[in-house]
Amino acid sequence: MTAFGYFLSCEEFTPAQLVEQARWAERAGFTRLAISDHYHPWNDAQGSSPFVWGVIGALSQVVRLPVTTLVTCPTVRIHPAVVAQAAATADVQLEGGLRLGVGTGEALNEHVLGDRWPPFAVRAEMLEEAVAVMRELFTGGLVSHQGTHYTVENARLYTPPKDGRLPVHVSAFGAKAAEAAAGFADGLVTMSPDTELIGRYRAAGGTGPVLGGVKVCWSEDRDRAVKTVHRLWPSELLPGELAQVLPTPRHFEQATELVTEEMVARSVTCGDDPREHADRLRGYVDAGFDEVYVGQIGQEQEGFFDFYREQVLPRLE
Repeated sequence: MTAFGYFLSCEEFTPAQLVEQARWAERAGFTRLAISDHYHPWNDAQGSSPFVWGVIGALSQVVRLPVTTLVTCPTVRIHPAVVAQAAATADVQLEGGLRLGVGTGEALNEHVLGDRWPPFAVRAEMLEEAVAVMRELFTGGLVSHQGTHYTVENARLYTPPKDGRLPVHVSAFGAKAAEAAAGFADGLVTMSPDTELIGRYRAAGGTGPVLGGVKVCWSEDRDRAVKTVHRLWPSELLPGELAQVLPTPRHFEQATELVTEEMVARSVTCGDDPREHADRLRGYVDAGFDEVYVGQIGQEQEGFFDFYREQVLPRLE
Protein backbone atom coordinates (compact mmCIF):
# COMPACT_ATOMS: atom_id res chain seq x y z
CA MET A 1 0.00 0.00 0.00
CA THR A 2 1.33 3.42 -0.94
CA ALA A 3 2.24 5.72 1.95
CA PHE A 4 1.80 9.48 1.60
CA GLY A 5 4.18 12.01 3.09
CA TYR A 6 4.74 15.74 2.98
CA PHE A 7 7.65 17.32 1.10
CA LEU A 8 9.39 20.13 3.00
CA SER A 9 10.99 22.58 0.58
CA CYS A 10 14.13 24.18 2.01
CA GLU A 11 14.38 26.37 -1.08
CA GLU A 12 11.15 28.19 -0.32
CA PHE A 13 10.74 28.29 3.46
CA THR A 14 12.63 29.29 6.58
CA PRO A 15 13.59 26.74 9.24
CA ALA A 16 10.76 27.91 11.51
CA GLN A 17 8.22 27.59 8.68
CA LEU A 18 9.45 24.09 7.84
CA VAL A 19 9.07 22.98 11.45
CA GLU A 20 5.54 24.38 11.57
CA GLN A 21 4.64 22.63 8.31
CA ALA A 22 5.90 19.35 9.75
CA ARG A 23 3.55 19.73 12.71
CA TRP A 24 0.63 20.46 10.37
CA ALA A 25 1.56 17.49 8.16
CA GLU A 26 1.48 15.09 11.08
CA ARG A 27 -1.92 16.39 12.22
CA ALA A 28 -3.28 16.18 8.65
CA GLY A 29 -2.55 12.46 8.41
CA PHE A 30 0.68 12.38 6.39
CA THR A 31 2.74 9.50 7.71
CA ARG A 32 6.26 10.67 6.82
CA LEU A 33 8.31 13.65 5.72
CA ALA A 34 10.80 14.35 2.95
CA ILE A 35 13.09 17.36 2.86
CA SER A 36 15.22 18.90 0.13
CA ASP A 37 18.95 19.51 0.57
CA HIS A 38 20.25 22.58 -1.26
CA TYR A 39 22.92 25.25 -0.92
CA HIS A 40 21.03 27.62 -3.24
CA PRO A 41 17.34 27.94 -4.14
CA TRP A 42 16.44 27.46 -7.78
CA ASN A 43 15.66 31.19 -8.12
CA ASP A 44 15.76 34.29 -5.97
CA ALA A 45 11.96 34.38 -5.62
CA GLN A 46 12.08 31.20 -3.56
CA GLY A 47 14.46 33.02 -1.29
CA SER A 48 15.64 30.43 1.25
CA SER A 49 18.04 27.52 1.69
CA PRO A 50 18.87 26.51 5.29
CA PHE A 51 21.34 23.76 6.18
CA VAL A 52 19.23 20.63 6.03
CA TRP A 53 20.86 18.80 8.94
CA GLY A 54 20.09 21.63 11.33
CA VAL A 55 16.46 21.60 10.22
CA ILE A 56 16.20 17.82 10.64
CA GLY A 57 17.51 18.16 14.20
CA ALA A 58 14.69 20.61 14.92
CA LEU A 59 12.12 18.32 13.28
CA SER A 60 13.16 15.47 15.55
CA GLN A 61 12.02 17.49 18.54
CA VAL A 62 8.50 18.30 17.32
CA VAL A 63 7.19 15.33 15.28
CA ARG A 64 7.40 11.54 15.39
CA LEU A 65 7.47 11.01 11.63
CA PRO A 66 10.35 9.40 9.71
CA VAL A 67 12.31 11.82 7.51
CA THR A 68 13.90 11.19 4.10
CA THR A 69 16.34 13.55 2.39
CA LEU A 70 15.28 14.08 -1.24
CA VAL A 71 18.04 14.27 -2.07
CA THR A 72 21.47 14.81 -0.57
CA CYS A 73 24.54 14.94 -2.79
CA PRO A 74 27.44 13.34 -0.84
CA THR A 75 30.08 13.73 -3.53
CA VAL A 76 31.47 17.22 -4.20
CA ARG A 77 30.52 20.02 -1.81
CA ILE A 78 30.54 17.72 1.25
CA HIS A 79 32.76 14.67 1.65
CA PRO A 80 30.81 11.43 2.18
CA ALA A 81 32.51 10.87 5.56
CA VAL A 82 31.02 14.16 6.78
CA VAL A 83 27.60 13.37 5.31
CA ALA A 84 27.77 10.01 7.08
CA GLN A 85 28.33 11.71 10.44
CA ALA A 86 25.50 14.19 9.85
CA ALA A 87 23.10 11.45 8.76
CA ALA A 88 24.01 9.16 11.64
CA THR A 89 23.41 11.92 14.18
CA ALA A 90 20.07 12.80 12.56
CA ASP A 91 19.04 9.15 12.69
CA VAL A 92 19.77 8.99 16.41
CA GLN A 93 17.75 12.17 16.96
CA LEU A 94 14.88 10.65 14.97
CA GLU A 95 15.16 7.40 16.93
CA GLY A 96 15.99 5.40 13.83
CA GLY A 97 13.68 7.37 11.54
CA LEU A 98 16.09 8.79 8.94
CA ARG A 99 16.15 7.57 5.36
CA LEU A 100 19.06 8.93 3.36
CA GLY A 101 18.07 9.81 -0.18
CA VAL A 102 21.12 10.58 -2.34
CA GLY A 103 21.82 11.66 -5.89
CA THR A 104 24.50 12.92 -8.24
CA GLY A 105 23.53 16.52 -7.54
CA GLU A 106 23.36 19.77 -9.45
CA ALA A 107 26.02 22.31 -10.34
CA LEU A 108 23.73 24.89 -8.70
CA ASN A 109 24.74 23.57 -5.27
CA GLU A 110 27.97 21.67 -5.76
CA HIS A 111 30.20 24.17 -7.58
CA VAL A 112 30.30 26.68 -4.70
CA LEU A 113 33.77 25.68 -3.47
CA GLY A 114 35.24 26.06 -6.94
CA ASP A 115 35.41 22.35 -7.69
CA ARG A 116 35.11 21.15 -11.26
CA TRP A 117 31.62 19.90 -12.08
CA PRO A 118 32.19 16.41 -13.53
CA PRO A 119 30.19 14.80 -16.33
CA PHE A 120 27.39 12.46 -15.32
CA ALA A 121 29.37 9.22 -15.79
CA VAL A 122 31.99 10.44 -13.32
CA ARG A 123 29.38 11.72 -10.88
CA ALA A 124 27.68 8.33 -10.96
CA GLU A 125 30.98 6.62 -10.09
CA MET A 126 31.53 9.11 -7.28
CA LEU A 127 28.07 8.47 -5.87
CA GLU A 128 28.48 4.71 -5.78
CA GLU A 129 31.84 5.00 -4.02
CA ALA A 130 30.42 7.59 -1.61
CA VAL A 131 27.58 5.25 -0.65
CA ALA A 132 30.04 2.43 0.00
CA VAL A 133 32.12 4.71 2.25
CA MET A 134 29.08 5.86 4.20
CA ARG A 135 27.75 2.34 4.69
CA GLU A 136 31.06 1.23 6.14
CA LEU A 137 31.11 4.19 8.51
CA PHE A 138 27.53 3.53 9.60
CA THR A 139 28.67 0.27 11.22
CA GLY A 140 30.55 2.27 13.87
CA GLY A 141 33.84 0.53 13.07
CA LEU A 142 37.20 2.08 12.25
CA VAL A 143 37.35 2.90 8.55
CA SER A 144 40.24 3.61 6.21
CA HIS A 145 39.52 3.87 2.51
CA GLN A 146 41.67 4.74 -0.48
CA GLY A 147 39.45 4.82 -3.54
CA THR A 148 39.29 6.41 -6.95
CA HIS A 149 37.55 9.54 -5.68
CA TYR A 150 37.73 9.54 -1.86
CA THR A 151 40.21 8.97 0.92
CA VAL A 152 39.19 8.20 4.49
CA GLU A 153 41.85 7.73 7.15
CA ASN A 154 41.20 6.19 10.58
CA ALA A 155 37.63 7.47 10.76
CA ARG A 156 35.02 6.17 13.16
CA LEU A 157 31.50 7.34 13.94
CA TYR A 158 31.22 7.30 17.71
CA THR A 159 27.54 8.19 17.29
CA PRO A 160 26.53 5.67 14.62
CA PRO A 161 22.99 5.22 13.32
CA LYS A 162 20.53 3.70 15.74
CA ASP A 163 20.58 0.26 14.11
CA GLY A 164 24.15 0.34 12.77
CA ARG A 165 22.92 0.98 9.25
CA LEU A 166 20.80 3.45 7.29
CA PRO A 167 18.63 2.84 4.24
CA VAL A 168 20.19 4.67 1.29
CA HIS A 169 17.77 5.47 -1.53
CA VAL A 170 19.30 6.57 -4.83
CA SER A 171 17.79 9.10 -7.23
CA ALA A 172 17.58 8.14 -10.90
CA PHE A 173 15.90 9.88 -13.82
CA GLY A 174 16.99 7.64 -16.69
CA ALA A 175 16.90 3.94 -17.44
CA LYS A 176 20.67 3.42 -17.12
CA ALA A 177 20.76 5.22 -13.79
CA ALA A 178 17.82 3.17 -12.50
CA GLU A 179 19.49 -0.07 -13.53
CA ALA A 180 22.73 1.01 -11.85
CA ALA A 181 20.85 1.95 -8.68
CA ALA A 182 19.43 -1.56 -8.49
CA GLY A 183 22.95 -2.80 -7.81
CA PHE A 184 23.75 -0.69 -4.74
CA ALA A 185 20.67 1.21 -3.53
CA ASP A 186 18.20 0.26 -0.82
CA GLY A 187 15.48 2.01 -2.81
CA LEU A 188 14.83 4.13 -5.90
CA VAL A 189 13.91 7.82 -5.97
CA THR A 190 12.31 9.25 -9.10
CA MET A 191 9.92 12.16 -9.44
CA SER A 192 7.59 11.18 -12.29
CA PRO A 193 5.25 8.14 -12.42
CA ASP A 194 7.35 6.40 -15.06
CA THR A 195 6.35 2.74 -15.09
CA GLU A 196 9.03 1.87 -17.65
CA LEU A 197 11.82 3.27 -15.48
CA ILE A 198 10.51 1.45 -12.42
CA GLY A 199 10.31 -1.71 -14.49
CA ARG A 200 13.95 -1.34 -15.51
CA TYR A 201 14.91 -0.94 -11.85
CA ARG A 202 12.99 -4.08 -10.89
CA ALA A 203 14.28 -6.07 -13.88
CA ALA A 204 17.86 -5.21 -12.90
CA GLY A 205 17.30 -6.72 -9.46
CA GLY A 206 16.09 -3.69 -7.48
CA THR A 207 13.88 -4.89 -4.65
CA GLY A 208 13.71 -1.79 -2.45
CA PRO A 209 10.88 0.73 -2.22
CA VAL A 210 10.24 3.31 -4.93
CA LEU A 211 9.88 6.89 -3.68
CA GLY A 212 8.59 9.91 -5.56
CA GLY A 213 7.44 13.45 -5.06
CA VAL A 214 5.09 15.92 -6.65
CA LYS A 215 4.50 19.63 -6.14
CA VAL A 216 0.99 21.05 -6.18
CA CYS A 217 -0.53 24.43 -5.41
CA TRP A 218 -3.77 24.42 -3.47
CA SER A 219 -5.77 27.63 -3.50
CA GLU A 220 -9.45 28.49 -3.69
CA ASP A 221 -8.43 30.70 -6.64
CA ARG A 222 -6.96 28.49 -9.36
CA ASP A 223 -5.63 31.43 -11.39
CA ARG A 224 -3.78 32.69 -8.33
CA ALA A 225 -2.31 29.23 -7.80
CA VAL A 226 -1.04 29.10 -11.38
CA LYS A 227 0.60 32.51 -10.97
CA THR A 228 2.19 31.36 -7.70
CA VAL A 229 3.73 28.30 -9.35
CA HIS A 230 4.90 30.35 -12.32
CA ARG A 231 6.61 32.82 -10.00
CA LEU A 232 8.20 30.35 -7.59
CA TRP A 233 8.71 27.02 -9.39
CA PRO A 234 8.91 27.43 -13.17
CA SER A 235 12.09 25.33 -12.97
CA GLU A 236 9.83 22.26 -12.52
CA LEU A 237 9.09 22.51 -16.24
CA LEU A 238 12.65 22.73 -17.53
CA PRO A 239 13.51 19.81 -19.83
CA GLY A 240 16.51 17.50 -20.01
CA GLU A 241 19.69 18.07 -18.04
CA LEU A 242 19.39 21.82 -17.52
CA ALA A 243 18.66 21.36 -13.81
CA GLN A 244 21.95 19.50 -13.39
CA VAL A 245 24.24 21.89 -15.26
CA LEU A 246 23.06 25.48 -14.72
CA PRO A 247 25.28 27.00 -12.02
CA THR A 248 23.33 29.87 -10.41
CA PRO A 249 19.76 30.92 -9.58
CA ARG A 250 20.18 33.73 -12.14
CA HIS A 251 20.79 31.16 -14.90
CA PHE A 252 17.61 29.33 -13.89
CA GLU A 253 15.70 32.61 -13.99
CA GLN A 254 16.95 33.18 -17.53
CA ALA A 255 16.07 29.66 -18.66
CA THR A 256 12.58 29.75 -17.14
CA GLU A 257 11.67 32.90 -19.06
CA LEU A 258 10.58 30.31 -21.65
CA VAL A 259 8.03 28.82 -19.23
CA THR A 260 4.55 30.35 -19.55
CA GLU A 261 1.56 30.38 -17.21
CA GLU A 262 -0.27 28.24 -19.77
CA MET A 263 2.44 25.59 -19.50
CA VAL A 264 2.12 25.65 -15.71
CA ALA A 265 -1.65 25.29 -15.90
CA ARG A 266 -1.31 22.20 -18.11
CA SER A 267 1.42 20.52 -16.05
CA VAL A 268 0.94 21.34 -12.36
CA THR A 269 -2.09 20.49 -10.22
CA CYS A 270 -3.48 23.84 -9.11
CA GLY A 271 -6.68 24.89 -7.36
CA ASP A 272 -9.11 23.22 -4.98
CA ASP A 273 -10.68 20.31 -6.89
CA PRO A 274 -10.04 17.28 -4.63
CA ARG A 275 -10.52 14.88 -7.53
CA GLU A 276 -7.68 16.48 -9.48
CA HIS A 277 -5.33 16.27 -6.52
CA ALA A 278 -6.29 12.68 -5.73
CA ASP A 279 -6.02 11.62 -9.37
CA ARG A 280 -2.53 13.11 -9.58
CA LEU A 281 -1.41 11.03 -6.61
CA ARG A 282 -3.24 7.95 -7.83
CA GLY A 283 -1.04 8.04 -10.93
CA TYR A 284 1.93 7.33 -8.67
CA VAL A 285 0.06 4.55 -6.91
CA ASP A 286 -0.80 2.91 -10.22
CA ALA A 287 2.83 3.21 -11.38
CA GLY A 288 3.99 1.17 -8.39
CA PHE A 289 5.33 3.78 -5.98
CA ASP A 290 5.67 2.78 -2.33
CA GLU A 291 5.99 6.32 -0.96
CA VAL A 292 4.75 9.60 -2.46
CA TYR A 293 5.60 13.02 -1.02
CA VAL A 294 3.41 16.03 -1.76
CA GLY A 295 4.75 19.58 -1.55
CA GLN A 296 2.55 22.68 -1.41
CA ILE A 297 3.90 25.65 -3.34
CA GLY A 298 3.35 29.08 -1.82
CA GLN A 299 2.17 30.49 1.47
CA GLU A 300 -1.33 28.98 1.68
CA GLN A 301 -0.02 26.16 3.81
CA GLU A 302 -2.64 25.81 6.53
CA GLY A 303 -5.47 25.70 4.00
CA PHE A 304 -3.59 23.04 2.03
CA PHE A 305 -3.27 20.78 5.07
CA ASP A 306 -6.95 21.17 5.97
CA PHE A 307 -7.85 20.37 2.34
CA TYR A 308 -5.70 17.24 2.20
CA ARG A 309 -6.86 16.01 5.62
CA GLU A 310 -10.54 16.43 4.83
CA GLN A 311 -10.86 15.92 1.07
CA VAL A 312 -7.81 14.32 -0.57
CA LEU A 313 -6.15 11.73 1.67
CA PRO A 314 -9.49 10.03 2.49
CA ARG A 315 -9.99 9.42 -1.26
CA LEU A 316 -6.75 7.46 -1.37
CA GLU A 317 -7.47 5.06 1.49
